[in-house]
Amino acid sequence: MSIQRVVTPSEFETQIGQEGITVVDFDAPWCPPCKILGPVLEQLHEDHNGRINLVKVNCDEAVELASRFGIMSIPTVILFHNGEPVEKLVGLRPREVYDRLIEKYNN
Repeated sequence: MSIQRVVTPSEFETQIGQEGITVVDFDAPWCPPCKILGPVLEQLHEDHNGRINLVKVNCDEAVELASRFGIMSIPTVILFHNGEPVEKLVGLRPREVYDRLIEKYNN
């Protein structure tokens, strides 16, 4: 699976509609915590050997998507399983938190 940066709702639907796990990172280029989290999630994607899809959404460019998912603070990560949102994490978390969630839904 890949790392995608999406802006439009149609691109987003295509990405989250895939089977399995999709990690969606709602961020913005001016956000210091987002700059820390981005590489962590990219490494997580690599370490899981393509078993997860990583989607990055710039909230400044994709206001409609951010609003749709109630993004009030960034970074926010929403984990989708088979196209359905199952977990929402607001703010920076240790990498282990993301690993545990991926393993929880990867069975």
